[in-house]
Amino acid sequence: MAAEDPPVSGVSGRYATALFELARDEKSVDAVKADLDKFNALLDESADLKRLVRSPVFGADVQLKALNAVLDKAGIAGVAANVLRVLTANRRLFAVADVIRAFNALVAKYKGEATADVTVAEPLSDKNLDALKASLKTVTGKDVALNVKVDPAIIGGLVVKLGSRMIDSSLRTKLNSIKHAMKEAG
Repeated sequence: MAAEDPPVSGVSGRYATALFELARDEKSVDAVKADLDKFNALLDESADLKRLVRSPVFGADVQLKALNAVLDKAGIAGVAANVLRVLTANRRLFAVADVIRAFNALVAKYKGEATADVTVAEPLSDKNLDALKASLKTVTGKDVALNVKVDPAIIGGLVVKLGSRMIDSSLRTKLNSIKHAMKEAG
């Protein structure tokens, strides 16, 4: 189904495709993915790193010096570190999250995996994550990688987006449906 192919286009798509082809040729796809996921986690955890990446105020030389310090401390090297440096030198570091997302989509497609975006009210246990992956595998027939986002605003339940399909079993949506039905009835 064409709608389920991950969209990999634009600046981030070009960088992700080049990175994927390089990693595949060097047989280091898993290592590059692990390093990029580690950098993405650092980005999620650090407001200062996020500011460094997104702000146009910092020059490429300042960004590169700070990025090198972060990469050294995190133990990120090789192809992943080099592409992050190239993004910085080309003043495209602001697109790093999109590049990582596109790269992960290419890896999933390469490995025959599907990717699901899951929103939950609170973090899931490993047991629940495994059960969710198993359920989605029976539906898709593929291994499913999960992008889990915690959003307390959904109150409970979960929202799963897989390709063009979305299943919303959140408590917030159910309460809104009841509220809407009560307004129509009254």
